[in-house]
Amino acid sequence: MRPQDVVILLKIIILGRKPWLNKDLAQSLYISASEIGESLARSEIAGLIDYDKKRVNRPALFEFLEHGLHYVFPQQPGTMVTGVPTAHGHPFIKRFIEADLLYVWPDFKGEARGLSIEPFYPNQVKAIKEDSELYTLLALLDVIRVGRVREIGIAINELRNIILNEPQ
Repeated sequence: MRPQDVVILLKIIILGRKPWLNKDLAQSLYISASEIGESLARSEIAGLIDYDKKRVNRPALFEFLEHGLHYVFPQQPGTMVTGVPTAHGHPFIKRFIEADLLYVWPDFKGEARGLSIEPFYPNQVKAIKEDSELYTLLALLDVIRVGRVREIGIAINELRNIILNEPQ
């Protein structure tokens, strides 16, 4: 797996039952259509998406995020930079977790300063600026990557509510 595979699967969950094509994912995530296809093939092999590559295996994805994300895609915060707030700095997560330290995805147009966290893929900041749901999910994943035990528990509970609830 590659880090962007997780983002692509989350985007498919966000789309719910809306029809989509690989090119739609590519445009909304700022990833090439060929990389979308390769990612979906990797996810099928891993059992995270069905053979039609349209429906995410939500329980398997959640299990991976809960137990494997911090091992497969670990993150060590970097230097102080300007960027987009993530993890504890995301507005949704601030409702549950108070933190003195802010984490950001580097972005010279960002509105906050904090310790840098590497995004899952290079154009992630562009994509989240157009999709608040994706932004929330990726910030929750960053809590798992850099948070403490209690904070990780909160993030996992919120992810469980979002990922395991099937769309109406």
